[in-house]
Amino acid sequence: MDQDRLALLKRIGEARFTCVELNLYLDTHPDDMAARADFNTYSDKLQALLDTYTSTYGPLMNFGQCALDTGSWVRSPWPWETV
Repeated sequence: MDQDRLALLKRIGEARFTCVELNLYLDTHPDDMAARADFNTYSDKLQALLDTYTSTYGPLMNFGQCALDTGSWVRSPWPWETV
């Protein structure tokens, strides 16, 4: 797998991890507006990264990310396969 793709996958993982952690924090601290702003920022960043991946390499998941390209993930290389 090329280095650009690996780097993009790493950035997606980091943004997704941050969103999950902030979401868990907000479950117990719903009035923390700074954390909510951070969550919204990282959520937007994650969506932008997913959009970039989808437009460059195809959908990363089989649902929830690319409604116009349903099923195309089966025809593209799996994330762990070399290209």
